[in-house]
Amino acid sequence: MVDPIVLDEVGPGMEAWDEEVFGPLVGVRPYDDPDEAIGLANSTRFGLQEGVSTMDLNVARSAIDDLRVGGVVMNDVPTWRADNMPYGGVGDSGNTTEGPFEAAMSMTDETLFLLR
Repeated sequence: MVDPIVLDEVGPGMEAWDEEVFGPLVGVRPYDDPDEAIGLANSTRFGLQEGVSTMDLNVARSAIDDLRVGGVVMNDVPTWRADNMPYGGVGDSGNTTEGPFEAAMSMTDETLFLLR
């Protein structure tokens, strides 16, 4: 087991910011307004999922519309998904999407039939 880690004041040039971390780690960085936070999140080459905590529907809508990631989780942690949901990232966080539909398509040869 690895104990959870919270890093304060993370930013560009730090490995925890510049590389994708898989483990119980969260990096915390202050911001002045939601647009700055979205810009910071979009400034990395990764984009698996983002977690956004807000009660402001305008902030939530901006996050959903403007974050370049595979999924936005609102007011929760990104650990839940239904099996029938497509799942994947953007940028260097993923080169595929997974899920039942994607699995079936990977085993399917599509053929065009022309009937006159």
